[in-house]
Amino acid sequence: MRRCATRILIIGGILWLACNLKTKQRQTSWVSPNPGSVELSDGTYTFHLNYTIFQAEFPHLQSYRCRELIQGDGICSGSLGQRLLLLAIKSHPAATARRATARRTWAQPRLLRDYRVQHVFLIGVSPNPRHMALLGQESEEFGDVVLWDFTESHHNLSLKERCFLHWMGEHCGQADFIFKGDDDEFVNPPVLVTYLHQTSNASPLIHGNIQRHSVVMRGGKYGISSVLFPQKKYPHFPSGGGFLMPRGSIPALATASERIPVFPLDDVYFGFLALAAGLQFQHDERFQVFGMKVELCLYREAMVVHGMSLDRVEVVWRGLYVEHRCNMSWPVLS
Repeated sequence: MRRCATRILIIGGILWLACNLKTKQRQTSWVSPNPGSVELSDGTYTFHLNYTIFQAEFPHLQSYRCRELIQGDGICSGSLGQRLLLLAIKSHPAATARRATARRTWAQPRLLRDYRVQHVFLIGVSPNPRHMALLGQESEEFGDVVLWDFTESHHNLSLKERCFLHWMGEHCGQADFIFKGDDDEFVNPPVLVTYLHQTSNASPLIHGNIQRHSVVMRGGKYGISSVLFPQKKYPHFPSGGGFLMPRGSIPALATASERIPVFPLDDVYFGFLALAAGLQFQHDERFQVFGMKVELCLYREAMVVHGMSLDRVEVVWRGLYVEHRCNMSWPVLS
């Protein structure tokens, strides 16, 4: 019986993909970066990005044209007159349990003060038909998925950054702020909204845990060859675990993505886009990168805590907002 069920899921996944390729496929086009060298300076360092070398080492990153298999139409639609905070969460088709935990806790459509909070999961393709079948069922049930036709991989996360910017321009131009994060973390939307209210100059800035001129690693998962990038330091960039960006930054970032090569590390790539777009950063320690101690009430001030287990996310959310063990009281209207 289990083998039969597995076969049904695999066949279902193949059929689902075939149907959606016919009915939901859409291609977004833009001008590819011009061959040659792009030079960017932040006043301390000058960075040289040679498109020819990027094309030689990571050709698929430079040639890929964004194509949505699930467009995510309607994710940002809603009542007029309300501000919109979009939680844009990078996920993997196989991460069904992570998305389910997020939907039970922090990734729920709701009103917080004068902000409508909505989420979307940003996903690439898995070669496993079962994962794709389950993802298709999720999309039909919740309508909170955007799927592109590139394969999920470490380096392809940069494609997710680039394609998301163009998706925003076509499908979610009304979002006032966008929180970018991952599915393996605790996100605190009430604190995000409070932060936006308390930060008078929030709109011109990108907010996060800012990594300042990080040293380039030459080996391991995050290794970059000296041929591709000979400099020893990166420009400033927000930790990819979670950061906020305003609506006004999206057009400039999207334009920058049309003229510079796609860097194979997504958070560094975003730093280059922000530098090319002339955007500034605001650092805040409440965008936690490496996790926190076990004491529950420490989480009431955090905007995001990265790298948490699913059980821990459930415990923290329930303790703060269901059991109210830390005197967390927020005007959740619905």
